[in-house]
Amino acid sequence: MNARDAQLPPEQANDDGERSCTGSIAAQPLTPEAHAAWIEAGRLLFAQECGFFYAAQSLDQLPPPGLPELAFAGRSNVGKSSLINALTGRRALARTSGQPGRTRQLNFFDLGGQVVLVDMPGYGYAEAARQVKQDWQGLMFEYLRGRPTLRRVMLLLDARIEIKESDAAVMELLDRAAVIYQLVLTKADAVKPPALAAKLAEVSALARRHPAALMDVLVTSSDTGGGIAELRAALADVALA
Repeated sequence: MNARDAQLPPEQANDDGERSCTGSIAAQPLTPEAHAAWIEAGRLLFAQECGFFYAAQSLDQLPPPGLPELAFAGRSNVGKSSLINALTGRRALARTSGQPGRTRQLNFFDLGGQVVLVDMPGYGYAEAARQVKQDWQGLMFEYLRGRPTLRRVMLLLDARIEIKESDAAVMELLDRAAVIYQLVLTKADAVKPPALAAKLAEVSALARRHPAALMDVLVTSSDTGGGIAELRAALADVALA
């Protein structure tokens, strides 16, 4: 998908009718058959049983490194829990706090004994205490910088609203930690196509200014399922490489 044609799912066709799968490791145009195989690999991975197995509120509570880890980060209310639930096809795997800004721990989920999904604490909520924000940033940075099994961070941005200072701060933190991350727009169904195209162009330009960010930006909707298959496939690329 590109900024000229912001619609779900996020894929784009070249002049030969081949599709370039946003977020794949190779990022090369795919034939329809290869694209279907790419999507199927993601479906098969996320069709496996997924369950919570660990929570950590500090660095010394982290589980021992093992399976490859894919982490999800974003502002409170960005739709992180909903996205994880949509990816795994489970309604209440990742639970949304009734009071945004209250989730203060890293939650670990085992996906079929092949990969671990990590739900990182939300950031940037106005009612969260300053010390809590600092604690979250400290825990996130130490986890990001020192976790040998961390393969990628998916940084979620709300397609409906402007980029916040807290988003920019986390991108700088990820750059400093030298962790590869990919930007994912959420709640795209709530944005009209012209506005979504403008948002995608803005976020794509933002990604190009950050050394640790991938240039491909994924566009998703947990409510409609738009872009979920492509995100699964992109994550399978990373986890199973």
